[in-house]
Amino acid sequence: MTRRAKLTAETYATVDELIRLGGIAVENAQDESRRLGVPNVYSINDRLYYETPSGELSAQDPYRENESATEPRDATERRS
Repeated sequence: MTRRAKLTAETYATVDELIRLGGIAVENAQDESRRLGVPNVYSINDRLYYETPSGELSAQDPYRENESATEPRDATERRS
């Protein structure tokens, strides 16, 4: 049987702080995307959902055809 190392209270406190700071960073990034008009994209049960300007989630990709946010662009393709 493998013995696990015990984590100290200081380690738990550090992990909690990192998770708290990560949550703040995610919220800031989402707010900036909204400000710039870029939809936030979420994966829920292996499906992609896009945040609409009203804050609702939609499974419909808001990008025009051939400019899907879920498919990589061809590096040689020029933007118009």
